[in-house]
Amino acid sequence: MQLGGDIYARSFEIIRAETDLARFPQDLEPVIVRMVHAAADPAIADMVAFSPNVATSALAALENGAPVLCDSSMVATGIIRSRLPEDTPIVCHIKDPRLADLARARNTTKTAAAVDLWADDGLLEGAVVAIGNAPTALFRTLEVIRRTGQRPAAIVGIPVGFVGAAESKQALVDDPLGCEYLTVLGRRGGSAMAVAAVNAIASRAETTNDR
Repeated sequence: MQLGGDIYARSFEIIRAETDLARFPQDLEPVIVRMVHAAADPAIADMVAFSPNVATSALAALENGAPVLCDSSMVATGIIRSRLPEDTPIVCHIKDPRLADLARARNTTKTAAAVDLWADDGLLEGAVVAIGNAPTALFRTLEVIRRTGQRPAAIVGIPVGFVGAAESKQALVDDPLGCEYLTVLGRRGGSAMAVAAVNAIASRAETTNDR
């Protein structure tokens, strides 16, 4: 019987053998490996779109204690706190008591209203945004950036679904404001991939050891 560590190592050997990683910068390559691992599908790498400095920008922000703003509880709970500076805020407003009334007042979804709270609370500037569930959260993030001028250090925008997911991610890629971003084009995505990306970016040691 193989031990957990052996299985883990063999998994990454298989991923690297079966995944075309040639187009990714050195600092982003291990992040893509982690995302492929989370999806159990090397084809994910072919769907990734990114800005060249996204890993560098996100890591610098995290090392300086910037908040991680999450669209869902699954993303927030999946982020490994031990890889972040002590007291780094991991923010998910989906259970905030203000949210239901705010969503009704603004005629929008709770996840979009949660993005408004990020801006209202002054959290978006310099933050790392991690969206793994809701296309409306990604659309709203782009709207709020344009409206307020608050600019995150990086957006890991990987919402999943049949309605709005592909469109929201294409909007992220096409956005003229030029925010640093990492996404998976099309309908595929999800909290597991978003979490894998943030956790991989956050750990210099893991990034080194994966190579």
